[in-house]
Amino acid sequence: MTLEAIRFDSQRVTLEILNQLLVPYDTQYLSVGSMAPCDADTSFSGYEAIKGMYTRGAPAIMLVGCFSVVVELNRVINQNDNPFGYNQDDLAEFKALLEKRIDLLVESRPTAVNLLNGCNEMKKIIQHKHSLEELYSGLLKFTVELYKDDLESNYAIGANGVRYIYQELEKEGFTGDFAVMTICNTGSLATSGYGTALGIIRALHQEARSNSTRMSHVYACETRPYNQGSRLTAYELQYENIPFTLITDNMVSFLVDSLARQKTNRSLPSTAPIKFIIVGADRIVKNGDLANKIGTFQLSLIASLYPSIKFVGAAPTTTIDFTRNTGDEIVIEQRPKRELTEIMGAAVAKDGSLVQGKDGVELQKVRMAPAGIDVWNPSFDVTPHEKIDCIVTEKKYFLKKDGVFNLE
Repeated sequence: MTLEAIRFDSQRVTLEILNQLLVPYDTQYLSVGSMAPCDADTSFSGYEAIKGMYTRGAPAIMLVGCFSVVVELNRVINQNDNPFGYNQDDLAEFKALLEKRIDLLVESRPTAVNLLNGCNEMKKIIQHKHSLEELYSGLLKFTVELYKDDLESNYAIGANGVRYIYQELEKEGFTGDFAVMTICNTGSLATSGYGTALGIIRALHQEARSNSTRMSHVYACETRPYNQGSRLTAYELQYENIPFTLITDNMVSFLVDSLARQKTNRSLPSTAPIKFIIVGADRIVKNGDLANKIGTFQLSLIASLYPSIKFVGAAPTTTIDFTRNTGDEIVIEQRPKRELTEIMGAAVAKDGSLVQGKDGVELQKVRMAPAGIDVWNPSFDVTPHEKIDCIVTEKKYFLKKDGVFNLE
């Protein structure tokens, strides 16, 4: 088992990503050799890795995208391997093609803003370099620092989230065990390591070892249609030995109400009440509206019915988009129909064991719906700031004043 989603070797300038379509059944790393597809090149690109969901999670998307730019430039500038058509004798022309290919890379996932922010920073570096050597070394340094900064910000988000949660519990006078809920995957597999929303949950689990008021249970939504919750978050929670229960996305209201009213006749996994719903974000706009995995908005609506439950968004500041004022301006990515009508998993024998093939666990894709039907498959929804109690970043946690977030 592994929680290492991104492997970048700054000495050899190679990039490998964990194929998250195979987790938790198999551990396989894919080599990324360019930033975007090219007819003359057969390497697996950052664009394909992101668009195809081999890697996902807003911070990880940014890192894989930016690293893939450096890998491509290393091939061209240092290895004289240039199937992309760069003109190394004309710096202006070289930069123009480079920026064009970066723009193509950004199109791989339009909703998550981290990739756009990272690529825009790379463009600024490109504009101010006066040679190919300066350009390459500047971008390499930027991406290595970007990775380190993201990891540091993950730990800071965890610490700030714990601080907010315990202050809220103290304000309420709550003591004893409590539970939290999350959706999608926002952990090590979605970032450079540790995680954002799942980073807060990790930090809460560590805090519980020395605090009488403790998080004793986590509820992870399966997160249809791509099942990042059941495949990835469950995998990470199990890896960390954090007590959790997997639930389907449409169990939330029944579970929350049962715990709030202590309906013990319903065979609840835990008697600890849910006090916080903690989610990540792929884009947060100026007023605090938050785009995240489809299903997040309904969690905020459910939380708003229970004054004792706080809804928390967690993300690094690279996720904040100050160029958009409200969530209405966020482009919501539409995913392929087959992702909703088909699912891939491990083949299971009659005794419940996984079927082993010649290369490991045998994976199968099955159709769950009639062929040719109409499908609506938005990858994200937008939670309005009115339904959000707190936004946690690596710098601080933000609360609303007079119903408004000030994220600057």
